[in-house]
Amino acid sequence: MSHDLEKEPLTEQKETPVRLWREPCKTCYYFFWQLWDELRRLFEFLRGHKTVICGCSVMLIIVILVLNVDGPQQKYVAPVNSVLLWCLWWIFLGILSSVGLGTGLHTFLLYLGPHIATVTLAAWECGTVDFPEPPYPETVICPGEDVPRHEITMWTIINKVKLEAFMWGAGTAIGELPPYFMARTARLTGSDIDDAEFNELQNLTDKSGLPWSMRFKLWMQRVVERAGFFGILLCASIPNPLFDLAGITCGYLLIPFATFFAAVLIGKAIFKVQLQVVMIVLIFTADNITRLEEGIASIPGIGPWLSAPFNDYLEKQRDKLHGSTPDDVNEGTTVLGILFNALIATMIIFFLLSIIQGLARQKQKELQRARYSPLSEGSDCGGDIDS
Repeated sequence: MSHDLEKEPLTEQKETPVRLWREPCKTCYYFFWQLWDELRRLFEFLRGHKTVICGCSVMLIIVILVLNVDGPQQKYVAPVNSVLLWCLWWIFLGILSSVGLGTGLHTFLLYLGPHIATVTLAAWECGTVDFPEPPYPETVICPGEDVPRHEITMWTIINKVKLEAFMWGAGTAIGELPPYFMARTARLTGSDIDDAEFNELQNLTDKSGLPWSMRFKLWMQRVVERAGFFGILLCASIPNPLFDLAGITCGYLLIPFATFFAAVLIGKAIFKVQLQVVMIVLIFTADNITRLEEGIASIPGIGPWLSAPFNDYLEKQRDKLHGSTPDDVNEGTTVLGILFNALIATMIIFFLLSIIQGLARQKQKELQRARYSPLSEGSDCGGDIDS
């Protein structure tokens, strides 16, 4: 019996990862299977922590009652409630931007960037950042003539959007925690880390003649490993699409959570996001918008065709800031509005498809490991019986 088992190939043969556009049925099957497993694990977790769940539920009910029941507390609760919801919204968008091991929704381009651009255009047009509240921050309009105007600078605008920028950056820092905990748990339990890039770097022997992307990954790993807090801070403070690898490295090296999260929070919520804010503010200053209008109009052949909808959009935005645009005007009917809405829809669809494919591949790897582990165990048992 043992001789028959010895003839069986026990080495794991890796399957080609499923792709949604090549194998839609198989990918969707794996996705729903993995989704069911995740929901089952969540239910088991909640069932095992009944006391904590009940306590949190009672606190949530109390908070809802305080926020919604009329009473003398409303004059104190209402301002705090609006600010709290505003902060939670940007934290949520920040988490969406970085969570998912590279499949995050780029909410800076979709939400924070346009918001900062709107505030910048309004500040230059209105001559102030003291916008009426409400409707700000949901809608930006110029204040009345009784509000004094003052000199607008880049720092005035940055100070106006500092809260939402910080909260969005804090959300991106929170979104970097899953890779860290995944690698940390794998290291403590002795299991393999399920990340192709990290495993490729760990198994790399010949480091000569590598492409620049691979050299940057190696450099980032060395910086994080040798510099600790300041290395993590450096990697988190620059636009770095490969930061998931730094988080995995930190988890694998068992860097303390406080050290990792503090460095990531400072780097992303203070340094990196401020660089992005400064870039948006500089692009949408009044002088640069004028130069952009002139540059578009000067393009040979298509310049007038492109500049017409762009100028029309800017004019409607200026009218809206001064309250001269009717409320029933739909901005989505403009050419730029249609294009922007199409961009948002495309990115959201891609984000959802990436989640489906990611969960499907996770189930595929789980089935592949389970397929070969019984063979190895059977081989060991056979050897024992034969001896």
